[in-house]
Amino acid sequence: MTETANEMELREAEIVKHYPMALALLQGFDHAPRIGKAVAAVPEPERSAGIGTRRRFRSTTPGLVTRRTVPVGAVQLVNRIEGADEDDALVSPLQATVLNVLRRALAISLAVAEAYAETSGLGDLKRDNLEGHLAQNRRTEFTELLAAEALVTLHVFANATAFLIAPHLSEVTVELGEFDELLTDNGQTALHGALWALDQAVAAHAPEDAQLVAVVAAFAETVMEKVALRAQSAERLGPFETARWRVEADDLPIAGFVPATKAKSSTLTMTFKKPNEVVGNHIAKYQAMRLAKMIMAYDFDRRLNPFVELGGFILTFMGDGMPGTGKTTLIQMMAGLINEYCLNAGYPFRYQNLSTDNIDSYQGKSGQNAKAFINNVLDPSVIGFGTIDDIDQLAGKRGDRQSSSGQLEITAVLMESFAGANTVVRGNCTFGMFSNYPENVDDALRQRAGARFLVDGPQTREDYVDILALLMGKNHDIPLGDHELYAAQEIKRAVAKSFDGHARPHEEGLVRVFDEVAARVGALDTIAKLGAYLKAIQEADPRFTGRAIKNITDAVKVRAMDFELPDDWMEEPDLFLFKPYDEKLGMIAELRQPITVDMVVQEINRYADSEFRYADKSDEVAIDGMVRDMQRSAEAKKRYLEGGG
Repeated sequence: MTETANEMELREAEIVKHYPMALALLQGFDHAPRIGKAVAAVPEPERSAGIGTRRRFRSTTPGLVTRRTVPVGAVQLVNRIEGADEDDALVSPLQATVLNVLRRALAISLAVAEAYAETSGLGDLKRDNLEGHLAQNRRTEFTELLAAEALVTLHVFANATAFLIAPHLSEVTVELGEFDELLTDNGQTALHGALWALDQAVAAHAPEDAQLVAVVAAFAETVMEKVALRAQSAERLGPFETARWRVEADDLPIAGFVPATKAKSSTLTMTFKKPNEVVGNHIAKYQAMRLAKMIMAYDFDRRLNPFVELGGFILTFMGDGMPGTGKTTLIQMMAGLINEYCLNAGYPFRYQNLSTDNIDSYQGKSGQNAKAFINNVLDPSVIGFGTIDDIDQLAGKRGDRQSSSGQLEITAVLMESFAGANTVVRGNCTFGMFSNYPENVDDALRQRAGARFLVDGPQTREDYVDILALLMGKNHDIPLGDHELYAAQEIKRAVAKSFDGHARPHEEGLVRVFDEVAARVGALDTIAKLGAYLKAIQEADPRFTGRAIKNITDAVKVRAMDFELPDDWMEEPDLFLFKPYDEKLGMIAELRQPITVDMVVQEINRYADSEFRYADKSDEVAIDGMVRDMQRSAEAKKRYLEGGG
């Protein structure tokens, strides 16, 4: 994969020159912990030939003593890792791999720290300090830069370790405690503290090779989280946060305190559904099918999707409907299509679902889980699909006393990630939020859904015959009767009918607004009249803000892309997927449709209908709840009095 335009190559020579220092750190150094508490003893030194704990070549001369002095508090990661399985006298391939990963990660971190020192001016201050010429008025700056260097060094070391160890992970997982020995005196001291803590973790949690890799990976993740949190309040990190490097040999991107992840597909175990197995839900099915193909237009070299540049790409959408109307089936269909396309093209595909299992009672952990979910799906080196099922239970509604702190943490992360100041839409992934009760979703979070999929299930007689025939299967002799199976599910005809149905609004409150505006200004055939309609909607529902207008215009742009990429473009990647970015852009632009007034009116009505539906449901649910409480209270009082209480 080639470099992106804003990345600098971290040259191999700059990394390799730090190998001796990295190896020395792994072989041994003295460290007295300041914050962390030791849980394991120092590895025993070699006593004589054939008796030591290190598995290296030793002299066979009888009586030759090879004892080495080991200071109290010494860290010898080579000894510790090679001793992870005491029963084996040889270094295992996995132990050697872990040691190579750690050496490589240390060398990369030292190289980046060196680059940071030069760009930030720390290198000059270090030289002045070494020569005794550091000016008094620059000592505070010097201290702050050293602390920043420590954070940079630690994060790059942990980031590179997590990235390089990822291909060797198994199903084994290890739960580690907090990373306490976070020292920010300078880069070297920071590494001493981190390696001491890793040594302790290996001793406590890695009796065998299987646990060894899991410990190293979990430790790297813990260090990254802790350092990134500390970096939020640290000074002088600008030169590191704004720079972008790539280690070409490892395909490792380094972008500030953002973790890099291996371009690895997730293993899907769900049951995929074919489009004809989704009965009803015509617009939702059609848009999901188109979105699955739109994602595949993503260009890995440019790290951008032509649909993002042309307009019409959906980063987030919300599917809502009553229980049993087909939301899960829709997810299975869309994930299955993307998975099939990726397998055919050889692209890594990553599917993840954020569920209620990610809500944690530990403060801050729920937010971390949600951020990890977002980052895994956003990873620009994969095609991603993230789903948030039952989002009304997962993300808390601000101001609702029943929302837990974990739910509110997830809400904050999702809002910042989906439409925050730092949100970058590349077009390699999409997020679907699904709910049976969208009225219980925080208003601001719900409005961050750029598209709305009403999942209303089968509606017509033909739909019900189709779904009955589908679910009955073939193990029966019951005749079909007077019915053309699945003809009603013919997508183009069904979608055209569904869109035409939004020429007028459906919700009672919105119908009144529409009729009043139409009576006042006439047909909605100019931008001025459409703007008057939007303002009237806002007066009826104050939550209908500028973000709603943006979502509507985005939906209109999607309609301008109201075409389906040919199936053979997905089946034969050379026809489209493997073409250069500019050529793909031109091919898509040729298929683009003109925007019409009918499209705009339909999309305004679709979006506003959903908002009115949510508002009406929210009020009705609240009122029904209060009525039930009053009825229970009255009945309890009646029974109490009748019982002579």
